[in-house]
Amino acid sequence: MKKVFQAISVLALSCAMIAPAVASSPSGMNADGSRLEQRLTGEVHHALAMIPQYTIFDNLAYRIDGNTVTLFGQVRNAVIKDVADKSVKRLEGVDQVNNQIEVLPASFNDDRIRMQVARALFGDARISTYANQPVPPIHIIVKDGHVDLVGVVRTQTDKNTAYIRANGVPGVFSVDNNLQVEISARS
Repeated sequence: MKKVFQAISVLALSCAMIAPAVASSPSGMNADGSRLEQRLTGEVHHALAMIPQYTIFDNLAYRIDGNTVTLFGQVRNAVIKDVADKSVKRLEGVDQVNNQIEVLPASFNDDRIRMQVARALFGDARISTYANQPVPPIHIIVKDGHVDLVGVVRTQTDKNTAYIRANGVPGVFSVDNNLQVEISARS
């Protein structure tokens, strides 16, 4: 079966609409199945991106396998998990939703770290341009003092700068830099 995986961010959406991350299909996969999964990719992405409570401190991702959508990621608010599930279930062509979204534990210290990392990142001249979008493409996930940076940036320098800035925040135990560098149009 063909599988589609997509992380949610505004910059990733523009990349996904141009060339969705679609694995090569095995022989025998009909064109209707391929078109359904391509249509679902855009619709699932849109449904998740339109959740009003979704912020830079949440990470939503999904995988499409036929008519089954698997949701995963981390959110600070259980409402986001429920809304994501209901929004995707309503889409035409979705038969089943496997909701594996993790709700992060409430923590005053993690909330403090989130705000300080956001200030450190978006206060840097190189990274501040990403803050001008409704939901910036850099997401800051904090769990028990550990920071995970996810999303898409334009250059390796932006990725490295984000890591250095996040790692310099007091109280951060570790930083996982899972930012993806946008593939340039130059070939």
